[in-house]
Amino acid sequence: MHHSFPLVETIVGGLFFAFILGYVAQKLKMPPLIGYLLAGIIVGPHTEGFTADVQLSQELAELGVILLMFGVGLHFSIKDLLAVRKVALPGAIIQISLATILGVALSWLLDWSWGAGMVFGLALSCASTVVLIAALQRWQLMDTTRGRIATGWLIVEDIAMVFVLVMIPALAPILSGQGDVSGSETAILLGKTLLQIVAFVALMMIGGRKLIPWSLKRVVRTGNPELFRLAVVAIALGCAILANYLFGVSFALGAFFAGMIINDTEMNHTAEKETTGLRDFFTVLFFVSVGMLFDPSIVVREPWLLLATVFIVVIGKSLGAFFIVRILGYPKNTALTISAALAQIGEFSFMIASLGMVYKILPQLASDLILGAALVSIVINPFLFVWLNKYQSKKTVKSPATSEQKNVQSTPAEAQDSDVISDRPQAKVAAPIRPVSILFQDEDMVVAPAAENHTILVGAGPIGQVVLAHLLQRQEQVYVQESRLNVATELRAQQIPVAYGHALSEGMLDAVHVTQAKNLVITISNQTEVVAIIQEALGMNAHLNVITFSEGEKELEAFSQAGAQHVVNSTDMLAEGIIQVFDASNPRKQLPIVRSDTIAAAD
Repeated sequence: MHHSFPLVETIVGGLFFAFILGYVAQKLKMPPLIGYLLAGIIVGPHTEGFTADVQLSQELAELGVILLMFGVGLHFSIKDLLAVRKVALPGAIIQISLATILGVALSWLLDWSWGAGMVFGLALSCASTVVLIAALQRWQLMDTTRGRIATGWLIVEDIAMVFVLVMIPALAPILSGQGDVSGSETAILLGKTLLQIVAFVALMMIGGRKLIPWSLKRVVRTGNPELFRLAVVAIALGCAILANYLFGVSFALGAFFAGMIINDTEMNHTAEKETTGLRDFFTVLFFVSVGMLFDPSIVVREPWLLLATVFIVVIGKSLGAFFIVRILGYPKNTALTISAALAQIGEFSFMIASLGMVYKILPQLASDLILGAALVSIVINPFLFVWLNKYQSKKTVKSPATSEQKNVQSTPAEAQDSDVISDRPQAKVAAPIRPVSILFQDEDMVVAPAAENHTILVGAGPIGQVVLAHLLQRQEQVYVQESRLNVATELRAQQIPVAYGHALSEGMLDAVHVTQAKNLVITISNQTEVVAIIQEALGMNAHLNVITFSEGEKELEAFSQAGAQHVVNSTDMLAEGIIQVFDASNPRKQLPIVRSDTIAAAD
């Protein structure tokens, strides 16, 4: 197909099919990323019809990796990295070695050269950044001990793969069997690469920690949110380019350190919020690009070899990671989570395979097997977390819910399973498949009991927090629905039941027991979402007393028509408050909470 505007066609075609197939996957109770991967196969060069530009899609996917690793850095401080170094550093090195050995063994059975086997094994040893972080975010594990270990493990893998990518071209003659490289030359290359990484880290930790916060503070003082958003993205991309062009390390590693520096500032939450949409956009393009590289005919041509390669990635790596974590003294839950998170391969595998082909080290079959294993393992990975969730949920149900019960019934193994390396509240189970209300008990995440005649609060932002404090003071039973993980975690630690996720997610209103509730208080400011929440909630409980606020007459009318009994008009209240400041002679009147001229009182 002739491309007049290849960039536009690649983005539009990829996103269009990703949306359609992602929606279908969601309706079939499957992860949307499966739809994104299938979209890539449809627009890829190995299927008939529309074909997107593969090279452009890979560059767009690289942007996604950069922005995603920047987001990881925003959640990951230096202290977090140092806290998990005892397990992440040896664990990642041993796991890479085991996976490489398994790859070499398979290549030996296929009568490949030892160099091809080495490169093939290394390509199977490194997990995908995008897939791992997406899984941790999907299952609410980013801010847990297990999430930090998995992320630290990933960073060590990335650093190791930087060495691999630098060494493959240098050692290509000997790896391909067409030349020789002396031991001294190899040592010089290793030393040079190590110095490059150390120099980059030193620059970021010394210069970056001063320059980046200083720059952002100057932008904040302009009062322009658009300029701040642009500055954050520019810093992420700029550090990535700096890392690669000047120091020879990966784009992803540079963006990660940029995010980690911003994480130590008071602007970290704002920076994360401003870049979330852009990160999600390019993450979708990443999965589409993976699908584009896959040749479906490999399933027919070499089914058993593909199965063996997938076995190394999904089973071999998982078992290796599991036993490594257990040997290092961590609980079974942690070992299971790490092994599930690492049971896939991605972007570094593609880069290693590409270099192997360019330097004539790998046969074409090896590249096809790597891409096929990547696609299959990425599809399988979400289901590993589904299984993990079911396993750990059953274990949680069987285990005691209170500290007093634990003291009586817990075994030494169970006690070890509750150990954490952080003083922050941690979750012992992965997030449920369907939304439920959860709180913390003795640092364990447990399902909150069913409730009736309670109040549901949608949104625990500045307004919601004030309302929540008042309701708790009145000793009201409150169930909160919140879409921000850090806020949800804080509320859970305060023994307040919280259902985490988007308010309109399937099952979310069931999670807060809307059919038995008496009040629904909505404090979010998106008109479309508020109307949909009101309509869905009243459809489940016609006697629900709905309270919300509007930012003008149009919203007030829309909410009242949707069925809200009480709508606070914030414009009127602000005006009333300003008038009362000037009219100091009059006693303070009670501020109206209902526009009686447009809404009939429900009382």
